Amino acid sequence: MTDSGNPPVGAGGSAQDARPSKGGSFHEMWRELHPIGRHPDSHGYRRYAWTGADLECRAWFKAQAEARGLVHEVDRNGNQWAWLGDPAAGDAVVTGSHLDSVPDGGAFDGPLGVVSSFAALDELRARGVEFTKPLAIVNFGDEEGARFGLACVGSRLTAGQLTVEGAHKLTDGDGISLPRAMEAAGYDPEAIGPDPERLSRIGAFVELHVEQGRALDLSGDSVGIASAIWPHGRWRFDFRGEANHAGTTRLVDRRDPMLSYAETVLAARREAELAGAVATFGKISVEPNGVNAIPSLVRGWLDSRAEDQASLDRVVTGIERAAREYAAAHGIDLDVVRESFTPIVEFDHALRDELARILGKDTDLKVPVLGTGAGHDAGILSGSIPTAMLFVRNPTGVSHSPAESATEDDCVAGVLALADVLEGLACA
Repeated sequence: MTDSGNPPVGAGGSAQDARPSKGGSFHEMWRELHPIGRHPDSHGYRRYAWTGADLECRAWFKAQAEARGLVHEVDRNGNQWAWLGDPAAGDAVVTGSHLDSVPDGGAFDGPLGVVSSFAALDELRARGVEFTKPLAIVNFGDEEGARFGLACVGSRLTAGQLTVEGAHKLTDGDGISLPRAMEAAGYDPEAIGPDPERLSRIGAFVELHVEQGRALDLSGDSVGIASAIWPHGRWRFDFRGEANHAGTTRLVDRRDPMLSYAETVLAARREAELAGAVATFGKISVEPNGVNAIPSLVRGWLDSRAEDQASLDRVVTGIERAAREYAAAHGIDLDVVRESFTPIVEFDHALRDELARILGKDTDLKVPVLGTGAGHDAGILSGSIPTAMLFVRNPTGVSHSPAESATEDDCVAGVLALADVLEGLACA
């Protein structure tokens, strides 16, 4: 089934392939998690960091860990871990993803990786394998950045890519700071910071994720391996004009920043098409935001991504150049601020090749290897530990939307592929 986040595994057929020995079936796990944070009108998810929905997801994760006899812990940055074996032994194999969402997001982005990780462990126990390395399942906090405006906060803090000072400056739309939100949720914000000791215990991290595109759908494959994450960033464009009366101000006398912004949106589309990249103005703020008032300020946020750094630079430079030309023509002042940037992430080649070997064992099939324009915790951690990703087919390619989907057969295929990978990496 592909119905907007409905449980992907039904009561019969291939669903039984993912039946765990403890803690309920894949379907039961998904059914428990499914309603948490789901909005009744949009049917999308609003699981924002350190809110009630997020805390419910965290309680669900803890319950799944304890049902399997795993040791549950929360690290200094609020990330949850479920351990099988001694973490201090080192060379651990870790899998997992995140449970938070974008505004009105889909059911699969993040949660599919967490649920599949528990189900893969259940599958391995059903096979009777012997673990020779510690294994952990992780739920990284605030991956989407929906509340505080910065993606992958939990993994960035752990890897030292976000400073404690920078984290303390993060605020949500209501002016609530990240430390204050953590404290209100019962966590200690004074403990946050880099966690090199934890990372030193991990030998490999493999994240399973629904594909946020149609590459697998077009190739006809259920599961793929990630090659790299495109370089990407967010830029804020502030167009400043002059507020005035919408009904009495002559067109020739206006300094309307909305015109320059609108023309820049069109320029972004043109520059992206020329470079084979993507560019999106997806968020806008207008002041004074009155129907009968010419704006004094139009603030727009650009998200742009490309296959390589040169292409991304060309797109963003072209957009900014056009924006400045439009602003000058309309008497508008323009400031452009880069708010975040992530360079290209090449996943560990040796680990990637090992995944391909494991999944291709005893078969003539070659697992497709594909790049992605979406950021992930695995990408953040790649600078500190060997990381890899598995993608599960998304038949429409729609993501960050309630229409995000995956079929039950593909979800089960993802569980079994992840189980095979974990067996190859962590078992005798």
